[in-house]
Amino acid sequence: MLRRLASLSITSVLVLAAAGCSTMGGDDPEPTATEPNSSTSGSAEGEVGGKVVLVSHESFNLPKKLIAAFESESGIDLVTRAAGDAGTLTAKLSLTKDNPTGDLAFGVDNTFASRPLGEGVFAAYEPTLPAGAAEFALEEGAEMLTPIDVGHVCVNVDTTWFDKQSIEPPQTLADLADPTYQDLFVTPGASTSSVGMAFLLSTIAEYGDDWPDYWTSLLDNGTKVVDGWEDAYFGDFTQGGAKGARPIVVSYDSSPAFTVSQGSDESSTAALLDTCFRQVEYAGVLEGAANPAGAEAVIDWLLTDEVQSALPTAMYVFPVSDAAEVPADWAKHAVQPTAPLLVSPTDIAANREQWLTEWTDVVTR
Repeated sequence: MLRRLASLSITSVLVLAAAGCSTMGGDDPEPTATEPNSSTSGSAEGEVGGKVVLVSHESFNLPKKLIAAFESESGIDLVTRAAGDAGTLTAKLSLTKDNPTGDLAFGVDNTFASRPLGEGVFAAYEPTLPAGAAEFALEEGAEMLTPIDVGHVCVNVDTTWFDKQSIEPPQTLADLADPTYQDLFVTPGASTSSVGMAFLLSTIAEYGDDWPDYWTSLLDNGTKVVDGWEDAYFGDFTQGGAKGARPIVVSYDSSPAFTVSQGSDESSTAALLDTCFRQVEYAGVLEGAANPAGAEAVIDWLLTDEVQSALPTAMYVFPVSDAAEVPADWAKHAVQPTAPLLVSPTDIAANREQWLTEWTDVVTR
């Protein structure tokens, strides 16, 4: 998202692309840290130290200096193994539950949490949460999964486009079906993008069983559905750098912090805070971990002020700790919704496939 008002630099494209990766697909890369040559896979029971393997989605990217300081202080050799996006990660954790590929996992979010919890993937561990973090704990499974960060998928608008056209931008989900905004909205698909799935869930939270009718009204109003978030933001969105034609897009609540024009303190985009669906990412000790004490120490570390304060610039998400410091541009432009749309993980797990089937029927009619 780090983009100037009129053009998008290569570096900035990579920044925004990284911001969209935590929930988007990809092949499994190589481990992001070199595994120690020592044959010791863990420490003695109750002791902290040795190798700890963290299985994550592909966007786990804390600063190397921060990791090095933790390793030095704790005696832990932290090895990270990426396993695709949040959905792929969750599926692999379930498939390997009897022979886990690591000691803990990071990146399972509230849209996928029910499956691994129900299948016994995680062992119980309840660290002391920093102030504010309890708000993001799961209603079921809080003793297994610890909240680490939070973000929201929201409709974003190109405020400069609307100013030039002298049109008031939309504010709500209902507005998107208004003829005023015909052919102006683009969204990633729910069946091909977790960002698109989050937007579908926001419409389900808002409209209940009537959500298919709402989607019909969106499509009748010219809404464009594309495969992925990058296709929508960089290809069709007017502020995405590719001279797109649509000034309304599904993105993130943090996106406006990365569309501040050069030499200005004003963003060229805004998130519509009445359209946002909350996504919380969790960490948990894997049942059968070779080094459970080390895994617990890593979770404690992820909750420290140092790590929590690094999350916005390192992984483009908000900390769950009230004590964490966020960059000034985030404080001004990356505003979180006060009443996000929510669907319980249990309801998502029970209805995901049916909802996707119905959604596909609507968009392909």
